[in-house]
This record gives sequence, C-alpha cells and structure tokens, in this order.
Amino acid sequence: MLLLCNYYVTYRCNAYCEFCHFGDHTNFKDTPYASLEDFKKNVTQLAELGVKFIDLTGGEPLLHKDIAEMAKFAHDLKMQTSITSNGLLYHKFAEKLLGNINLLHFSLDSPDEAEHNKIRKVDCYKSVFKSIEIAKSLGEYPDILFTVTNETYKKLPRMHEIARKHDLVLLVNPVFSYFGNPGLSDEATDYVDQYCDGKMDIYLNKGFMKLRKDGGNDINNPSCKAVSRVIVISPTNEIILPCYHFANDKIPIDKPIKEIRDSEKIKHFMKMEGRFDFCQGCTVNCYFEPSFAFPTNLYAISSLTSKFKYSYNKLIKQKIKKKFIQSSNTD
Repeated sequence: MLLLCNYYVTYRCNAYCEFCHFGDHTNFKDTPYASLEDFKKNVTQLAELGVKFIDLTGGEPLLHKDIAEMAKFAHDLKMQTSITSNGLLYHKFAEKLLGNINLLHFSLDSPDEAEHNKIRKVDCYKSVFKSIEIAKSLGEYPDILFTVTNETYKKLPRMHEIARKHDLVLLVNPVFSYFGNPGLSDEATDYVDQYCDGKMDIYLNKGFMKLRKDGGNDINNPSCKAVSRVIVISPTNEIILPCYHFANDKIPIDKPIKEIRDSEKIKHFMKMEGRFDFCQGCTVNCYFEPSFAFPTNLYAISSLTSKFKYSYNKLIKQKIKKKFIQSSNTD
C-alpha cells in the first residue's frame, strides 16, 4: 500500500552541500518549479489512494513561492506533511506555514559555524538558529537534522547538547553511499549507534543501522519497498522509478495516477523493487523509513523503539508543552 509521497517541488538549491549530488546549480534559471495546479491534482488523487505522508522536498523546498499553499492543501487533506530546510528562507514563510507542517526539520551539519558553512558552501549557520527561534516563538517544535559523515561523527555529543539546549529532538541521519560517496565507515557507524542508544531526545532509526551493518539491501532477499510504499513525483510532473536516487525510468502524469499505478510498467518495477543490480548494498534512508513501516522483518522490528521515542517526543511531550504555553498565555 502507498504510504508516502516524496514530492520534489524543485531541484533548485541555494546551498552546495558536500554530501549532496542532487541540488541543481548549473542551470538555476532554467530549473523548473512544480506547477501548483499539477500539485493539487496529484495530491488530491494521492489522498484518495490512501497516501498518509507527503514530504515537500527539493532542492530547497522554500525556494518555491507556493510552498505554503502546497503545505496547507496537503494538510487539509489530512496528510502528515514534512519539510526539511537549510533555514535561509524560513523567515519568509514561517507564519504562512504555521499549523500546516507536521514535521519541520532544520539541517545543521556541525556544531561549529565555520565547519557547517564550509560543508554547505554558504553562510547559513546563524540562519538555522534564527529559524529555530522564529519557529518556537510561533509555538512550533522543529527538529534539528544532523547528517552524520565520516568527518563529523565525533561531533555528535555536541550536536546533542545543542538540541537539548533548545529543547528539540535531534534527528541523526547517517550519510548513505551513492554516486561515489562511500557512506559511513564501520567505526563511525558503531560510534553513532552506541552514542544514540537509549537517548529519548535523539531519533536514529535502529533498523537503518542494522541494515548498514549487514551490508545494505540484498537483491536476493530485498528489504526495499521503494515502489509499493512510496511514490516519487518530479517538478516536471513525472513519476520517477524505482526511486529518486537511482532514477531508472519516468512516467509522465498524463492520466489518473490510479491508472498509472495499475500499469504494466509499475507492476514490473514493483516486482523488481530492491532487486535491480544497483539496489545491491543500498542504504538510502529515504526509502527504508517507509519500507520498515510495518514489523514484517528484523529491520522493521529493530526500528520500533526508535519510532516510539520519536512519537513520544512529537505527539505527546510537545503537545503537553504547547497546552501549557497556551494556558500560561491566557492566565
């Protein structure tokens, strides 16, 4: 069953992160934005197909002038919405996004300003903290997203301190291997796994870590559900198959999405999900999160405690805080 839509509203990005190969900077002026009309048509159909989560992504999603309207439209259809931003443009959209983003993440790659800006190749360290300040002033509780690399993994304790100082959850996102990027070393993987273990205010999917230690996806016994549980839509209104990171084929959305999902091409990709040669050893987090949504294998079972901790922080702890703040303001 479809659970998640990764909707790429643009490939444009105003940062140049060392570990990312997908932000489009070479043809910035010619890189398209997703049409608002197409977005509304597609998301309406996705809601009817049972999609519960939509990640408005990029590039930098806040470069899209209609991002707030997109978020509200999806949220009004009872979808859980998420956005990850580098913080440079959040101040422009903060009030318009208010109440329509369930999972708001700000990327921070190092506790050291110089190192963070070097990784991003743009001066955005202070923007992250300004964005956190703005979001919390509005009653939002964003997460700090730390993409851990072999160069930064030992900064994890200090990143944890920053998250705790701001009373936020730290999302630990181990860099994955693709396009020549080697991913985390065994030493870094062990360090991250051990540090995060048992800490309630850190989210690290334990299923990811087990998958990595086992060598990633096995094409003879695949764990990936990138086609059956995820739909990826491009800014040019195409479905990307089997996933964004290893795009092998595209289908224009020129007919109802249900028809496309019932087509022979989609059936072929479902049959082959996780079994293509390029799927061997894959550890791309974006697709294993929904793949591990149900406790159908050891990786999914391993991820349960992590998901419980995050749900506690987001759905219970922060709701209590919001009610307390609201009641204090009315006294």
